[in-house]
Amino acid sequence: MDQERKRMQNVRFRNIAEMLAYLPEDQQLITERLQGLIWETVPGVKEKLSYNVPFYALRKNICFIWPGAVPWGSTTKAGVMLGFSYGHLLHDASDYLEKGNRKHVYTKTFLQEADIEDEIIRHFLLESMEIDEMLYREKHQHRRSRKKNK
Repeated sequence: MDQERKRMQNVRFRNIAEMLAYLPEDQQLITERLQGLIWETVPGVKEKLSYNVPFYALRKNICFIWPGAVPWGSTTKAGVMLGFSYGHLLHDASDYLEKGNRKHVYTKTFLQEADIEDEIIRHFLLESMEIDEMLYREKHQHRRSRKKNK
């Protein structure tokens, strides 16, 4: 697996501070702003470094921030992507989120800090919290009903 990861990413950060220091200033500002929105909006959220970028979880991963300067393979991109792990379950009537050819994860890429619409992002974060809770309840109800039927 380490061989595969090395092929996919030619950088490796020990922590989020190291990742932030690696970023160009514009991506660092966007990333820090998105981090702040997540911390303010999602009580009890846990932050961890995975694939060299910050992921945020309650019971399961709810979102991640992928700065374009952090490569995937040999590819780097402009801007910073905010991804929602269960984006396919979010109500996005205005098609704000980018779906691409992905089935579950929906994203939004910000090219500059001024592009971040706090209220829209907060809405999706709050809904992601609700989805996390719903999936947790469904999983445990299913377990309880299986135990009863044994």
